Amino acid sequence: MSWHPIAAAAALAISLTGAAAQTTPPDNSDTEVLQIDRERYDRMTVPVTIQGQGPFAFMIDTGAQATVLSRALADQLQLFDRGSATLVGMASIRRVETTPIDDFTLGRRSFYIRQAPVVEREHIGGADGILGLDSLQDQRVLLDFQKREISVADAAELGGNRGYEIVVKARELLGQLIITSARLDRVQVAVIVDTGAQGSVGNMALLDRLRRNRQLVDVEMTDVNGVTLGGAVRVVRELELGRASVQNFPVLFADSQPFRTLGLDDKPALILGMSELKLFRRVAIDFKTRRVLFDLPANVALQNRFGPMGT
Repeated sequence: MSWHPIAAAAALAISLTGAAAQTTPPDNSDTEVLQIDRERYDRMTVPVTIQGQGPFAFMIDTGAQATVLSRALADQLQLFDRGSATLVGMASIRRVETTPIDDFTLGRRSFYIRQAPVVEREHIGGADGILGLDSLQDQRVLLDFQKREISVADAAELGGNRGYEIVVKARELLGQLIITSARLDRVQVAVIVDTGAQGSVGNMALLDRLRRNRQLVDVEMTDVNGVTLGGAVRVVRELELGRASVQNFPVLFADSQPFRTLGLDDKPALILGMSELKLFRRVAIDFKTRRVLFDLPANVALQNRFGPMGT
């Protein structure tokens, strides 16, 4: 099996002093519906323009605290007003260059980004950049896997909570939403929904509680800083999210920096990646109301990897 080259931009937790994004709302509708790049579908890339140039392919990553540029794109755009910040990758903490970005446009939304880390393109899966939480706060990110679309808007513009069988409360931590009511193989676990992760990643505290799970293979991954981290892949039986469950899927367990950055290294925690999210028809991540919403597929009763809805 393969993992995303940066292993779940997992994450790409980024520590930036004084980082900020400012938004200029559009003249009419707040809703942005963007076609997902089909060739890079697993990475959920969307087109953005910078200073009127582009479009460039950016990955939507709800596990990344800041918007990131590839070095190749920063050089191409002649963004040479460089500072520095600390970048926390899955395997490492590194000082990296940063650059301000004027006129960063996603659909009809225009942002000013004070500090965007600059990283090597090969370490972010060949994308031009990563769209992080600094550009998504107070919005709902809707992943519609049936329509192959991403929508970014206020929840009301996207139909509110209609059509979602599962609405789960979350708490905010460093800009990220953490689901604290989940259970994995009967172990209470904190879950981070990460659209930048191809597969799911668990911490060592969770592994300690799941020692009887069958190990498949040891793997290595390279994080956003280009540093390699090894870990064991094990099959877990059931992740319970509200009234539904996802069953029998692999999890990579590793002693990784993002869990420590979020203060989750000493308690069971899981980064839920795209391989599992795509089992749902739609997933909405609402940063304003701190909710994560799941829309089950029409053939849920035939899906081995979903448990019964319950009552």
